[in-house]
Amino acid sequence: MNILLADEDLDNCSLFKKALDIVPLVTQLTIVSDGVQLMEFLYENSKKLPHVLFIDINIPLKTGFECLSEIKQTENLKDIPVVMFSNANSPDTVNTLFKNGADIYIRMPDNFADLVQIIHHALPLATENIFSNGKLKYILNS
Repeated sequence: MNILLADEDLDNCSLFKKALDIVPLVTQLTIVSDGVQLMEFLYENSKKLPHVLFIDINIPLKTGFECLSEIKQTENLKDIPVVMFSNANSPDTVNTLFKNGADIYIRMPDNFADLVQIIHHALPLATENIFSNGKLKYILNS
């Protein structure tokens, strides 16, 4: 499973990678550090797109909100499952993300064990094509 992570925080990226190593799935992780890199990567790799995107809503240069909107308005990108994440837990933020096409919202946990569990739950949800009708949305909290 090819996963693309968009996050500028190197510590978060390292923890995400370590958590993926524990999850019982074979994964290939690519990391970009800002929204411009994210969109460039997707356009340049349109023949081999990731199976799922994990996007921090607060990435620099182009926010996660902006990237999500662009992804969902681009024909060959719109069906990629998108998992948005942040430390915030505002209902307005979550509703806006879902309205703009996010499939899963993760409120990032405070500890590593919870991060492993959340990723373990998010990956099967994101890759089972259960979002094809656009009706199911998930919020994962620790």
